Amino acid sequence: MKKPLLFITTVLTTLTLFHLNTHAQERDTSKHVFQLGQVNIIGTKDSLRSDKLSSGTINRYNRLTVSSALNLLPGVTLTAVGPRNESAVSIRGFDVRSVPIYLDGVPLYVPYDGYVDLARFNTFNLSEIQVAKGYSSVLYGPNAEGGAINLISRKPVKPFELSAIAGWLSGGYGLNTNIGSNLGKVYYEISASQLKRNWYPLSHDFVPTKNEDGGHRDNSYNNDIAVSGKVGFTPTANQEYAVGYSYQHGTKGTPVYTGDDAANPLFKSPRYWKWPNWDTQSLYLISNNRINSTNLIKTRWYYDQFRNNLQSFDNASYNSMTKPYAFTSIYNDYTLGSSIVFENTDLKNNSFSVAGHFKQDVHREHNVGEPIRRDADNNFTIGAEDTYHLTSALKANAGVSYMNRHSIDAQQYTNNVVSQLPANSNSAWNLQGLLQYDIDTTNAITLSVARKTRFATIKDRYSYKFGTFIPNPDLKAENALNYDLSYHTLFVGKLSVQASLFYSKIGNLIQTVNNVQVDPKTGTNLSQVQNVGRAEYYGTELAIGYPIADQVRIDANYTYLKRKNLSSPSIYLTDVPQNKVFGSIQYTPIKKLYVMASEEYNSKRYSTSYGTVSGEFALTNVKAHLTLVKGFSIEGGVNNLFDKNYTLVEGFPEAGRNYFANVIFSY
Repeated sequence: MKKPLLFITTVLTTLTLFHLNTHAQERDTSKHVFQLGQVNIIGTKDSLRSDKLSSGTINRYNRLTVSSALNLLPGVTLTAVGPRNESAVSIRGFDVRSVPIYLDGVPLYVPYDGYVDLARFNTFNLSEIQVAKGYSSVLYGPNAEGGAINLISRKPVKPFELSAIAGWLSGGYGLNTNIGSNLGKVYYEISASQLKRNWYPLSHDFVPTKNEDGGHRDNSYNNDIAVSGKVGFTPTANQEYAVGYSYQHGTKGTPVYTGDDAANPLFKSPRYWKWPNWDTQSLYLISNNRINSTNLIKTRWYYDQFRNNLQSFDNASYNSMTKPYAFTSIYNDYTLGSSIVFENTDLKNNSFSVAGHFKQDVHREHNVGEPIRRDADNNFTIGAEDTYHLTSALKANAGVSYMNRHSIDAQQYTNNVVSQLPANSNSAWNLQGLLQYDIDTTNAITLSVARKTRFATIKDRYSYKFGTFIPNPDLKAENALNYDLSYHTLFVGKLSVQASLFYSKIGNLIQTVNNVQVDPKTGTNLSQVQNVGRAEYYGTELAIGYPIADQVRIDANYTYLKRKNLSSPSIYLTDVPQNKVFGSIQYTPIKKLYVMASEEYNSKRYSTSYGTVSGEFALTNVKAHLTLVKGFSIEGGVNNLFDKNYTLVEGFPEAGRNYFANVIFSY
């Protein structure tokens, strides 16, 4: 797009702000929110400092994975880890190591590197997604430097409920079902799904390279099967207990680098990778116990297991493993943890909470033929939060927490010997405050300041990354000072407006620095994770929604984000564009039919710290949904309608024009 500013101005002039919770469809689905899984700052309007995506919104835009759903929101950017075929998001410039992912308030990430591949997690069994930016409750626990993302599962409301979707998409299919029952004191919910794709299509504008001939993207398959369920018990109005379990089996390929960056190690040494297993299991117990009218205790206990198997082959035929870079790598990780929250409202106009968190992250890895190495960290956090109503319209919230991370195992394998690295420990404080003023019933403004931190992960500190990185065990904790000014309004009951200004000052920034030195044996450019110093992120978010008429609704949002590396301007901050625009229009000519079109624009972004660029792009999606009879509906559509050839990471082209169709049943 040659004139992005003109495009942005046009969209924001013709479409007004993006607020996704005003449709009747969202109001219906909100009844299924599993409130026991929410994490809220009590005593404040949660919507003034966080965004929510309901299942109705997610389904309306046909967002099948968590990462693609989150990309609907302002301030959120879809990102990718191309060499690993992973999908992620950035929140106001912070990646998921600084914005942890939770499922019903339980941490959900790989212990080794703090990441979670959000493309492996579908949206079929979710009731809503909560996103806190910059200012997040200290009740979440550690490492929420840039906010927090909480995936909320479903809770049934009727004696029997059933929903199912069978869908086709270019190169594959999707299946899912949710069955639930609420009998008063006892409820249960069971979900099962499969999202399989044998390939995705490349744009016709893609120019074939030596590693990719175009058409169906080579080695781009994935197959994700998930089963989950929970049983809840409410013996009294003051007590609720729920036991949940989830299992996910994933398998995927990693398409080969197709770019022209000669400084990228993948240019000289392509990776021929497959992942036969990307599996997780989680078991958790959540409880609410109201002691009396002013005191409440909440607990979470959880065990999460992550196993994967990575195979590196000799060539694109994926049929031999004889060369030095060929291997089979096995991870067998787990996280064991708990949290206890005490809430008290004894004082008039005051809500007080105190929380304690303990979490042990254990990483075990080895290549076939090698001994197992073990890395483990203990994490302990204690925090307190208080909300005070100064007047009926003015509220103040403050939070403080202390975090400690201590390594209990750190093993490396060099020269055919497993050795123990010295133990290390980090501590950090978090402090934040917020003022919220309700101008009237439809206008509110918030001002917040939050000093938040995150620790370097096990991978940040110790990984050689298959001989391409130099370990850095002395990494310090990263910290950020986040400022936010937000305004929400609803004009004449229809036009919803949300606007935010934000600024973050980051110290001890943890960043991959490319080409630190050259390996004298292989000639490979080596990188290292370093505390590169200081950086700042600042920008604005604007979101508007407006029903023009009974049949037509428009939504739009715009994010401007500027990131500066203050200490080392020559080292570029990667993966996030400066401008992002999203807009949609929905037309409902008759009650049973709606047609939707959406447009997304991203300006260029850097893919490497030395300045390799992934170019700007604009995508158009269309969809039609028809209700046949009560309970049955069909829908279909086209993503990337104009078949744009684009990348999120240089050298890893995304899908060209692709199609989908679904049959939906709900009882």
